[in-house]
Amino acid sequence: MQNKPGRTVIAAAVKLVVAAVAMGSVMGVASAAAPDSTRVIVKFKPGHGANIKSAIAAARGNVKHEIFGMDAMAIEVPLTALKGLQNNPNVEYVEEDLVRRPFALTSASTGSPYALGQLVPYGIKQTQSDLLPDTYVGNRKVCIIDSGIDRAHEDLVGNSINMTGQYDSGTGNWYTDENKHGTHVAGTIAAVNASGVGVVGVNSNKRLKLHIVKVFGANGWAYSSTLASAANQCAAAGANVISMSLGGTSSSTTESNTFASLQSKGILNIAAAGNDGNTVVSYPAGYSSVMMVAAIDEFKQWATFSQYNSQVEIAGPGVAVLSTVPTNTGSASELKVSTTTYKPGAITGAPNKVATGTLADFGLGDRTSSTVSGKVCLIARGTVDFATKVMNCQNSGGVGAVIYNNVAGGFGGTMGTTIASIPSVTASDTEGAAMRGQLGLGATVTVKRTSYGYLDGTSMATPHVSAVAALVWSYFPTCTGSQIRTSLTRSAQDLGTVGRDVKYGFGLVQARAAYDRIRTYGCGA
Repeated sequence: MQNKPGRTVIAAAVKLVVAAVAMGSVMGVASAAAPDSTRVIVKFKPGHGANIKSAIAAARGNVKHEIFGMDAMAIEVPLTALKGLQNNPNVEYVEEDLVRRPFALTSASTGSPYALGQLVPYGIKQTQSDLLPDTYVGNRKVCIIDSGIDRAHEDLVGNSINMTGQYDSGTGNWYTDENKHGTHVAGTIAAVNASGVGVVGVNSNKRLKLHIVKVFGANGWAYSSTLASAANQCAAAGANVISMSLGGTSSSTTESNTFASLQSKGILNIAAAGNDGNTVVSYPAGYSSVMMVAAIDEFKQWATFSQYNSQVEIAGPGVAVLSTVPTNTGSASELKVSTTTYKPGAITGAPNKVATGTLADFGLGDRTSSTVSGKVCLIARGTVDFATKVMNCQNSGGVGAVIYNNVAGGFGGTMGTTIASIPSVTASDTEGAAMRGQLGLGATVTVKRTSYGYLDGTSMATPHVSAVAALVWSYFPTCTGSQIRTSLTRSAQDLGTVGRDVKYGFGLVQARAAYDRIRTYGCGA
């Protein structure tokens, strides 16, 4: 989640005139406004679109996006035209069209309740999703607003009969995903329980209905006008839950009105708190009509990247979450030294290769050395970035690199824009210490393609909560979204300070406990 452009450019233009045009693509490609112009949302009075069409043309502006389900549109106009357009009586309000972005540990199945030969992400058990069968979840629909999904993925295709979505000329087909985010979210919600295949989602038995609205293309961001349209499209498709692993700073009247309207219709809106690790309130999660989700790790500890404030309402698993990514776009890391098999972390951008050589000490990797030629470099974390360490190993003739932590625990890294030709992985501090006792032994570093990946973020916590909400709600379909929301918070496992707090909200979402509460006390009690 990133900060958005400033709002001062439209402060004086609170009554900006716009014109309606024939409705085109609902989800246009996100692109920044020209330097001498600004992009804003204009809400106009019903029936007056045609009356102001000529005014917007005279102002040399153009319509960028007409908001589905509202008398409003996003336009781009020259800055010099704002004062001359601000007094039209047919305009209700004008606001900046804000940028919205996606917010970016397993055990083997024992055969019950999931088939053998697949992994069960820790979040499944942590949220009690394995204790509540998804027998009735076919009566619920979750709408995922994100980057689309890989519908052909081996762990999602089995549920494709229950998937719908919409094509858009800007972002493309809803069943493609150019940046992995949406597919990962979908897998947490509904990866299929299939023997020998991948992972399981919260609702894993091919019953849950999904509707996909793709707002993020390869560029990875969208506008608040696009989000408002997407949410209204979710409602039009019959969604009960809207899951949004996205957001940005500053509120939008258009968004606020949209989600308030959807809540009044019984829909449950759920969104990510944000990943900047500060007290800033992100939107849409910050609206009272939206449930804000924080992230915790496998030990039920607050994730340090998770934004914390009084609006945080509930928490979900969001650290090292394993889920689906578009077919063969992920990387799996393997490391073996002599007869010891380790569980390394991934370095994003490492090439898919296998390298074998003698394990050699490469210190901090902050300089080249011919002593590691033909060998696998064991490198301590610190001093210089990961890319520099790996490239120094490569330029020294090294065939592979292992970077071990200088603090407790494992970690992941990235090569950034650097392109290396040798495979590289990470290791924990304890694994690094063990390997220092194995110098001179044979080592194999493997980075290979996979259709699964680990991701961190409140983006990963949000689909856990959305999926649990649909699962619990399926047993009590006469409840409203607001009542399910109340039941989830009152049945959450309290974490941190007793009672609601800024990091965990009411606590960790619990499927079985929520079911038991509603069964005993009724909807929303």
